Amino acid sequence: MATGPSKPERSPLQKRNRKVALIAAGGFVAMVGAAFASVPLYKAFCQVTGFDGTVRKAEAAPDRALDRKLTIRFDANIRELPWTFTAEQVTQEVKIGQTGLAFFKVTNNSDQPQTGRAIYNVVPESAGAYFQKLECFCFSDQTIPPKTTIEFPVVYFVDPKFADDFETKGKGEVTLSYTFFPSVEAARAEKRADATAAKHSSALGVPAKAGL
Repeated sequence: MATGPSKPERSPLQKRNRKVALIAAGGFVAMVGAAFASVPLYKAFCQVTGFDGTVRKAEAAPDRALDRKLTIRFDANIRELPWTFTAEQVTQEVKIGQTGLAFFKVTNNSDQPQTGRAIYNVVPESAGAYFQKLECFCFSDQTIPPKTTIEFPVVYFVDPKFADDFETKGKGEVTLSYTFFPSVEAARAEKRADATAAKHSSALGVPAKAGL
């Protein structure tokens, strides 16, 4: 029985090039996946280590305070929200290891509820490993009703190890900075709700948005 011409056997060079291409493709897919996964991992890493000036979360205050004092400055910023955001104190003086209490105030100047999320960091960045918070309004959505002002407390301390680190022991001032951004999660949830409502309205033969 006649058979068709057999496929030419690949040369060693062709086999090697194919193997390299497959490895490169696999590496690209892995890098893309890592890029998407790296955002929450990076945020978690920063909060645990204080890297890049990120304030760390603590479970309890230190059991000792040093005689040395630090000046803590407070900074408040808004990005793309119709809010007024201010720190109720410009500075505080606290002992290293002593618990401090600061207040921030947010006013929604619009006629609609607005949802934002605050991120924070400290300057100098080397202080991020030692500036820790016990209570904070950051990294969670905050929905402010229209024409409403809400006060947020922040309970914090500077770890006594701050005084021993060669990068921070000579520092006498630390700035805690917050910036409110529109909540990405809230915007996505609103879009999903609008899409669901439009789908249900279409199934019932009713326009999604009817004018009066």
